[in-house]
Amino acid sequence: MAIVDAGGSNLSSLTFALDRIKANYITTNQITNIEDSSHVILPGVGAANDAMDKLEESNLIEVIKNLKQPTLGICLGMQLLLDYSMEDNVKCLSIIEGQCEAFSNKDNYPVPHMGWNNVNFNKSSPLTEDLKNEDYFYFVHSYYVPLSDSSIGITEYKKSFTSIIQKENFYGTQFHPEKSSDQGSKLLRNFINL
Repeated sequence: MAIVDAGGSNLSSLTFALDRIKANYITTNQITNIEDSSHVILPGVGAANDAMDKLEESNLIEVIKNLKQPTLGICLGMQLLLDYSMEDNVKCLSIIEGQCEAFSNKDNYPVPHMGWNNVNFNKSSPLTEDLKNEDYFYFVHSYYVPLSDSSIGITEYKKSFTSIIQKENFYGTQFHPEKSSDQGSKLLRNFINL
């Protein structure tokens, strides 16, 4: 398995979580390593334009778009799978149709949405096997993905938004499975078993 390292992400929580479940992985920005891996994780922390710039500098945009193996975007990594992000008005990878929008900082809902919140699974997927509807996961984000046909997990925070997305071999979680206790470990195990 390859964790895409395009710079700017703190990967220690993710690598600790993968070590706990005894996953074999490498952290890399090398095209051949990513293309030849069984699974790919696209983590993301920070701003969308910085993340896209780093992917472009590493010549990874077309590589990621053409992956056929199971690929998981986490937090910003999930948002990058869409067409567009209103954060910095940046064009993203266009793997999954849609755009990422900003939470409004009104009505006693602080932004960022930070902390534990539950996920309702509206479609079955091998990624969510053995997870319970309304299990809690750990979120930290100021931008969200609206509901679409690709939504397989939904969370409420002022409005309903996509917390898990899937299109073909591409999956994304808005929450951080690596910081989400046992249920996060289950989801990562499910991903490894795809």
